[in-house]
Amino acid sequence: MSNEVSKNRITIDPVTRIEGHAKITIQLDDAGQVVDAHFHVTQFRGFERIAQGRPVHEMPSLMARICGICPVSHLVASAKAVDAIMAVSPPATGANLRRLMNLAQIVQSNALSFFHLSAPDLLFGFDAPAPQRNIFAMAGAGEHAFLARDGIAVRRFGQHVIEQLGGKRIHPAWVVGGGVDAPLDPEMRLLMIAAIPDAQAAVQRALDWYKREIARWEEEASHFGDFPSAFMALVTEEGNAEHYDGRLRIVHSDGTVLADRIDPTDYTSYLAEAVEPWSFLKSAYLTHYGYPGGVYRVGPLARVNVSDRMGTPLADGEQEEFRVRLGRLPMSSFHYHQARLIDTLFAIEKMEELLADPDILSPRVRSVAEINSNEGIGVSEAPRGTLLHHYRVDDDGIVEFVNLIIATGHNNLAMNRSVAQVAKQYIKSAELTEAMLNRVEAVIRCYDPCLSCSTHAIGQMPLNVQLLAPGGAVLDEIRR
Repeated sequence: MSNEVSKNRITIDPVTRIEGHAKITIQLDDAGQVVDAHFHVTQFRGFERIAQGRPVHEMPSLMARICGICPVSHLVASAKAVDAIMAVSPPATGANLRRLMNLAQIVQSNALSFFHLSAPDLLFGFDAPAPQRNIFAMAGAGEHAFLARDGIAVRRFGQHVIEQLGGKRIHPAWVVGGGVDAPLDPEMRLLMIAAIPDAQAAVQRALDWYKREIARWEEEASHFGDFPSAFMALVTEEGNAEHYDGRLRIVHSDGTVLADRIDPTDYTSYLAEAVEPWSFLKSAYLTHYGYPGGVYRVGPLARVNVSDRMGTPLADGEQEEFRVRLGRLPMSSFHYHQARLIDTLFAIEKMEELLADPDILSPRVRSVAEINSNEGIGVSEAPRGTLLHHYRVDDDGIVEFVNLIIATGHNNLAMNRSVAQVAKQYIKSAELTEAMLNRVEAVIRCYDPCLSCSTHAIGQMPLNVQLLAPGGAVLDEIRR
């Protein structure tokens, strides 16, 4: 890490332990106090444009290439959009196999976020030396070494299920328009079932440890994105958590239900997007409150907050305990960590439930049709939150329009507000330290942003951390 000192600005470049490339700038006033901060996404990939002119049947496998961390999420949402264009519904087994793969994606990605990226801060402390804050140091942490082992094991479990279903762990093309490409092999099913108890026990150990230790992080929890906002996620008709299908529920911080079990394909009635010149990442907002006031959050904390129940025994118990401890709608983004573990436990329980159904081996896994509509929208829950794919095609099925609203885009306004809140609490121009900057980065890691997925709008700045003077001059700049 190197510092370049100017006068009234800090730059963190790059933000570490996230997926993608980003920068943070922190603006000071004449008194040296933080007045504003921005989270800049500096990579540009442009899949919305790349996809134009492609045959629509290619879209699921093409969209899976958006990201190597959550390819299944894009595969599923894209296939659902193609279903709408074909005007077909997958057979029940085909839909459940999609659910199974999506849940495996939730498990492996949540494990990466919690155990690999965030747990080093939680175990060693946000003030610990930077070289210590990694999973390798965790593996040598004596009685706490189980966190590293369990994190690797849980992620491996999720990846193996994806591989067993789709033939490979990254960018599988098995989910297609109308269902899935092949039925589940009975031997693979038995292997998946046999691996579930160990994965479930590992997540439960992490939850038990987290709950014992939570008092250590009270100060961070009170400043890591602790502000009123809405939350949005899919729920079942009964109001329980749902990752593959379902209806959207939007709940505000005061408990007001802004929208309940609405059709997610009607998203333009309540969501819009804005573009800023300082980032490639679009900002989604609630149209009822306008821009930039229409802040809402998605992802594990939203799923735990907006659902009446998770819908599985162990996850329901953890959700209830979460609410007893923190209230019905905890606002701090710090609580994404515990919610992510509850979400993972739920996903494993649902996987077990799906695999226990004898019909999961049915050979009827795909419906076949031609182009029957010129427009399709697919919505599902990705690890980081609600994912939306919207396509328009011509009569020959050639893609003419693509809009992707990614979970990280839903969270963009909230992430920027969170960075500003943490910076105001911890950044002091007279005593700039790596530990202070780590807290600014750590609040971003709460959201587990996936920047490769979400960079479809043109901006102009790269990602590092800068401290800016009132006039915009760079006072201090951190690069790693």
